[in-house]
Amino acid sequence: MLHTAFDFNNNLILENEVAMLRPLQNRDFVHLKHFANELPDIWQYSREKVWGEYNLQEYISKAVKSREDKKEFPFIVFDNRKNEYAGSTRFYDIQFENKTLQLGYTWYGKEFQRTGLNKHCKFLMLQFAFEIFDMERVEFRADNNNLRSIEAMKKIGCKIEGVLRSNLPTQNNARRDSIVLSILKDEWLNNVKTDLKNQL
Repeated sequence: MLHTAFDFNNNLILENEVAMLRPLQNRDFVHLKHFANELPDIWQYSREKVWGEYNLQEYISKAVKSREDKKEFPFIVFDNRKNEYAGSTRFYDIQFENKTLQLGYTWYGKEFQRTGLNKHCKFLMLQFAFEIFDMERVEFRADNNNLRSIEAMKKIGCKIEGVLRSNLPTQNNARRDSIVLSILKDEWLNNVKTDLKNQL
């Protein structure tokens, strides 16, 4: 397994012919601000307020700080086919001692949704998590009402584990039920990797 000092450096880039994920930086605000200004509905199920320039700046700043504190690893996503920045995603709740992490905080502009970009990003991240990070389990969570996100996770090979009732507050000060899904290392190596690669 890589040393954590290397895991959180700013040189980690995951890339294939379709997607490029590089460490999110504060200066990336300029690449993402039009999503916050023009597409408020893409944040419907986000736990944090991201629409509007001030909220986006805060969102990015907190994400970058989480990497500096070696708690999370946020990426900015670039679509190599369109030659445009598309959104963001990250590793979080990274537990080296337990060999587990979560993959989430994923969002894309509308023009990048349902284009296959997400599957390429997930392939790159899962391959890194299992084969480089040497994780045994990658977990995914979502608002239980976010049916599109849940379906997307199932399509890449996630298995539903259950629902955490009234698990987290929402951006509107309500409570949400969180669905928990996961992929295990054996599943990745035995069939999920091949099945997902065939979908790309």
